[in-house]
Amino acid sequence: MPILISGAWPYANGPLHLGHISSLLPGDILARYFRQKGEKVLYVSGSDCNGTPIAIRAKQEGVDPKIIADRYHASFNDCFKQLGFTYDCYTRTDHSHHHQIVQNIFLELYKTGYIYRKTVEQLYCEYDQQFLPDRYVEGICPVCGSDARGDQCDHCSTILDPMDLINRKCKLCGHTPVVKKNEHLYFRLSAFQKQLTQYVDHAEKNKTWRENAIQLTKRYIHEGLQDRAVSRDLPIGVNVPIKEFEDKKIYVWIEAVSGYYSASQLWAKQTGKSTDCYWNENTISYYVHGKDNIPFHTVIWPAILLGIHKPALPTHIVSNEYVTLEKRKLSTSKNWAVWIPDIIKRYHPDSIRYFLTINAPENRDTDFSWREFILSHNSELLGAYGNFVNRTLKFVDKISDFNTIHYELEPTLQEKINRLYKSVGKNIEEAHFKQGLEDIFRFIRESNKYFDDKKPWIQLQTDKKGCISTLGNCLSIIANLAQLLSPFIPFSSREVQKMLDLDNFSWQPIQKEILKPKLIKTLFERIDLVQIQEELDNLYKQEKNE
Repeated sequence: MPILISGAWPYANGPLHLGHISSLLPGDILARYFRQKGEKVLYVSGSDCNGTPIAIRAKQEGVDPKIIADRYHASFNDCFKQLGFTYDCYTRTDHSHHHQIVQNIFLELYKTGYIYRKTVEQLYCEYDQQFLPDRYVEGICPVCGSDARGDQCDHCSTILDPMDLINRKCKLCGHTPVVKKNEHLYFRLSAFQKQLTQYVDHAEKNKTWRENAIQLTKRYIHEGLQDRAVSRDLPIGVNVPIKEFEDKKIYVWIEAVSGYYSASQLWAKQTGKSTDCYWNENTISYYVHGKDNIPFHTVIWPAILLGIHKPALPTHIVSNEYVTLEKRKLSTSKNWAVWIPDIIKRYHPDSIRYFLTINAPENRDTDFSWREFILSHNSELLGAYGNFVNRTLKFVDKISDFNTIHYELEPTLQEKINRLYKSVGKNIEEAHFKQGLEDIFRFIRESNKYFDDKKPWIQLQTDKKGCISTLGNCLSIIANLAQLLSPFIPFSSREVQKMLDLDNFSWQPIQKEILKPKLIKTLFERIDLVQIQEELDNLYKQEKNE
């Protein structure tokens, strides 16, 4: 069964923060899980190096936009690698291959009449002497009254046009722009109203989208889909491949989502494999992103696919809500963020992956608190899981003839483990990652209780065979826990795999007798609680030095 997993493309205009990883981590959990099941998986993403934010950052620093894109693309690659992300292809939107694929898609839409010319009124900055792309304009959202950009209000998720904003200002200089006429190309989004209505109804019936995606998409469709500009006067990006528009760029909202297709084609080119099975009507696909990206994945991209006659519309929409930081909204401009290059230097990658999953904003906003992060590591990863592994392995190590006495896993424990594979697998496939991880840790706590109730330290003196059986059961539990946890916390799972000399992980219960480990290693170290205040002090100091 071919599985396509598409992770949203972060803008290469600044370092990754916890909000980015929180929304993207589900993609890696899915990819690891389906690979363990033996499915054909293609997991793609990349850095958005063409967007307006890069051009703005470059202008602020007085450097070429490529310098900004190169810097942060390299940083993204490093962060994803250190956090264990297993992309099959992680590329960038300024790659020549991406440009070619996007231009081909654009031309196909133009030839079939889905892209057309239109003279429009557009905002022009007389101070900077240029037409302003959407993200170069800031103002007040006409719907909710919040600060907003010219393309979308992040507060109420309304898709906007710069002309809609109240008190419009040029982001570059702060001056009020004037209105001038300009010719652009438009995408006939309205032509797909009926098909997309049926599409979202099908998704709602089958419960394959997150609720926020269902509700927002139904709202957009109910309001009536409007044709949208697909060309912009931008300094960087993909050139419009149409005569008289060569000086314009393809607007990022049509270009970036097309990156999922271009990345898959680049993977095919690099590996010599075909992508046909990932782009047909039978494809199962997961699109992983934050809720601010919902309309681009549930309306825009499906419409483009329909327009170029690609029947592989997204089947699963995994759209997280937001993560706040110490009860406040994340703000990169105010330096109120936990930056990934920083946190990963000081903390175990599994600690970050665990907390962002168990505290995931799957249905509502959740908060990242340094106190909860450190306490979670100490109580769950170290105190529950690490403790169970450590106490079992150390006890087994004391018994010199452990491997000479055979044991079999207790039927009741085997039954619990079998059920766990089914329930956790189902939760992952339905994008309920938090529930899946909670189920595993509930079993970990039960396993610790099993160890305590059996009292192997007493059994060793009174019933050695019973002691071996108890510890053998615990070793089998640990082997299965490592396999079950591998999609979530892969680094510690790999350590257990080495210690117990396990075969490659799958998604089938491990039933073989586990031998005495030749290597014992502590999985997690305790984090001193004084670090809570140190991290808070650093956070507030960071904000002051923005």
